[in-house]
Amino acid sequence: MVSPRVRKIADRIQVIVAEMLERRIKDPRLGFVTVTEVRLTGDAQNATVYYTVLGEDADQQASAAALESAKGVLRSEVGKQLGMRHVPSLAFELDAVPETARHLDEVLARARAADAAVAAAREGAQPAGEADPYKKPREVVDEEAEDD
Repeated sequence: MVSPRVRKIADRIQVIVAEMLERRIKDPRLGFVTVTEVRLTGDAQNATVYYTVLGEDADQQASAAALESAKGVLRSEVGKQLGMRHVPSLAFELDAVPETARHLDEVLARARAADAAVAAAREGAQPAGEADPYKKPREVVDEEAEDD
């Protein structure tokens, strides 16, 4: 479990990195990058910055290269704004949440289509056997009652 102090530092790093990418980093390789989350280790020595990029695979690779080249500038600005003795090292990871969500949406759409196909096939269908497939207890016929 992450301490509240570490969580606050991680949130502040997220804001600092996002503002820096928006205002100060002028790398042409940097596409539409959104910082989604920052995870900080318990000792606040390593920060993993998760980001998404709007665009194709080439845009993602170019943005990853731009972030790696701007890592030092971003870390120094984080250190200035946080005022910590030991500034955490930054590592950038492409966030897989949008791709996972898109895949789950596709799977759910296929499941809905399969359910609709089953429901359409069920319309107007008749049971394969008798109308009431359950066994009933045998009725004992009284022969004397039949003779009367």
